Amino acid sequence: MDASNEHALNDELLQDIQRLSFEYFLNEANPANGLVADRNTPTSPASIAAVGLALSSYPVGVERGFMTRDAAIERTLATLRFFWNAPHGPEPDATGYRGFYYHFLDMKTGRRVWNCELSTIDTALLLAGVLAAGAYFDEDDELELEIRQLADALYRRADWRWAQNGGATVTHGWRPGKGFLRYRWEGFDEALILYVLGLGSPTHSLTPESYAAWLSTYKWKTIYGREMVYAGPLFIHQFSHIWIDFRDIRDAFMRDHDLDYFENSRQATYLQRDYAIRNPRGFAGYGENCWGVTASDGPGPIARRADGRRFFGYLARGAPFGPDDGTLSPWAAIASLPFAPEIVLPALRHFHEMDLRDGNSYGFTASFNPTIAADDGRACGWVSPDHVGINQGPIALMIENYRSDFLWRLMRRVPAITTGLRRAGFSGGWL
Repeated sequence: MDASNEHALNDELLQDIQRLSFEYFLNEANPANGLVADRNTPTSPASIAAVGLALSSYPVGVERGFMTRDAAIERTLATLRFFWNAPHGPEPDATGYRGFYYHFLDMKTGRRVWNCELSTIDTALLLAGVLAAGAYFDEDDELELEIRQLADALYRRADWRWAQNGGATVTHGWRPGKGFLRYRWEGFDEALILYVLGLGSPTHSLTPESYAAWLSTYKWKTIYGREMVYAGPLFIHQFSHIWIDFRDIRDAFMRDHDLDYFENSRQATYLQRDYAIRNPRGFAGYGENCWGVTASDGPGPIARRADGRRFFGYLARGAPFGPDDGTLSPWAAIASLPFAPEIVLPALRHFHEMDLRDGNSYGFTASFNPTIAADDGRACGWVSPDHVGINQGPIALMIENYRSDFLWRLMRRVPAITTGLRRAGFSGGWL
């Protein structure tokens, strides 16, 4: 295949996968309140992180012709109005408290379900989407003005200092009647976006010292000859990059190591491929174009075993140190497209050539495990039956960042982002 035909095939495939992933947010949502289902199952509650990804995806949908601007305004306003007016207080059946929101909500009522936590990280992902909506809908129009006003009000309401519970770093969350969770956002993880938004707040901001405390918990490693800030699950190297263009901007830690977070994620992406090629645990299917170990569903503790192996259900899988049970996630590879397209596009084509889209309304299956033998001879015996909102969003949005830098350019206009980055000590590049 010559280069021009290969480029056309890649573009067609990316457009198709992006559109299918985007459609999750149109179909698996309650248009009355904007809530988005955690999974495409009849009884699934809403995930506030999925709502944040949906709010970020609607502008992409408008730009790509997947939905009209009027439809995006209607859906966005329904969402923002709901979160602003929903029950907000210490009661156990509220929607949120102190500007933060419960991880999972009832799709119809918007009330807390499953006795879940008031989640700081999921609220951060929600607010990133809220701010993206406020930046995109910038016309001199009554409805778009309301979007901007609500976005600003919701962001200002989050009390980041309260979420520290007297410590330097931010807690994972809070439960009514029990108080703050024991764990904090420490060690390199997906909380980079959380700290940036907390530092950028004009009302209850984190201090630069809180960010320094977080940086002090990083672990620098050399693995397979690659030097990086390490985290095993690939999503950790992706989520904050959905909204922030980290190319050529550095905080104190990255300046000391002559790297930036974008290049760090590139190294992490290559590390995953290296791990699949080496395949030290001997899983079926792993190879240079078949990789992607991250937080995902899995076969679970099933009765049948392959060579005595143990299989897990939902788990934050990681490479190269595990845990790993042979479960791969196409979305994890695709969400690294901006970092390393030269290895992600061949993986994308490989997944396309497998039977990972059969019967799936929203593109590739969320995860699969080829180590478990299939009864019908297919390449992968176990395939996840569900699609998940926080998997679909990174696909649609990181494909767009690869194709056009759209969301990155949009978020550069958001004062919360630029202020938060500068207060965290970032400098250089576009900043």
